[in-house]
Amino acid sequence: MTSPEEERLARVALTRILEPGDEVAGRWLRESGAVEVVRRLTAGEERLGGVTPVRWEGLRARAAKARPGQDLAVARDAGARFVCPGDEEWPVQLDDLGDGRPVGLWVRGRASLRIWALRSVAVVGARACTEYGAHMSAGLGAGLAERGWVVVSGGAYGVDGAAHRGALGVGGATVAVLACGVDRAYPRGHAELLGRIAEQGLLVGELPPGDHPTPSRFILRNRVIAALTRGCVVVEAAYRSGALATARSARELGRFTMGVPGPATSGLSAGVHELLRGDGVLVTDAAEIVELVGDMGELAPERRGPVVPRDLLAADAARVLAALPARGSASVREIALGASTVIDAAVGRLYELCSLGFVERHGDGWQLTRQANVSVFPEAHGP
Repeated sequence: MTSPEEERLARVALTRILEPGDEVAGRWLRESGAVEVVRRLTAGEERLGGVTPVRWEGLRARAAKARPGQDLAVARDAGARFVCPGDEEWPVQLDDLGDGRPVGLWVRGRASLRIWALRSVAVVGARACTEYGAHMSAGLGAGLAERGWVVVSGGAYGVDGAAHRGALGVGGATVAVLACGVDRAYPRGHAELLGRIAEQGLLVGELPPGDHPTPSRFILRNRVIAALTRGCVVVEAAYRSGALATARSARELGRFTMGVPGPATSGLSAGVHELLRGDGVLVTDAAEIVELVGDMGELAPERRGPVVPRDLLAADAARVLAALPARGSASVREIALGASTVIDAAVGRLYELCSLGFVERHGDGWQLTRQANVSVFPEAHGP
């Protein structure tokens, strides 16, 4: 039997030895435990199953250089901590990743990752986003934060950064899941933003202090974003996009996948539109997102066009109004015929419409007032 502290120290070492998302190593951990895996790697015993001799020797070389105590000290100096399965702060939804779940997570910030992840939404998208994409992302970040939701993204340029800033701007909660050590600012241009997130939110990563990002680590990082959250919103993404990989992971994990539509001619929205043609749900603001991922009764307001005076008319009065011609006047008999009613009823409704300013009488005929003409036949008066 090993103690929890021995298990924790072994998992710290494994964040230095293993690459994120290694499912073969995840099986080792499930079957043998972290302490035994580290012991086998450092003692030079017969290799564990599922890897080639070359791969095993590569892992052993990394294991020889692992200094878990030193990594914990460096993290502590940076204001970070290590969270692993079994800890009170561990988000259990990460277990949905099976053998691909993180060995552990390095977390920088004061809030509880487990509590924040329970009510969180991922907002991801293109790095080279348009002004429209940045505007929508910032609006979604702010709107979600104002509704008490945690905004999760990857800390990158473009959509990620805009979503984080939107949440921070309203004093809300946001989490950046990094593909490097949480003590490093990557990209460097976001050093100030990542510093604000560390103070007001959380920085999270699988890699130990000082470790650097690689293309494969960015892709693998996306599965953590998807697993942590209740749903994933994509704002601008081309056909080949890491943001779409996040959405695919979310869908595979049973999370909600959403997309914000853009111009049909924009290549940066092509991937989002393809997502929406499949299982993705179209959303345009935070209220629609919360309606999907939130609790029962958290409904978005009903969307409709502006109410005009004729919308408030009773059905029979509206039919009489619609029976009047756009130009010129008509007799009561003609109006009654057009409204499918009797003359007496048409007369009563015409006087009612007259008192409301919709129609006026000229001799034996009735015609629309200028104001009503614009309301009833707007297409005749241009935009």
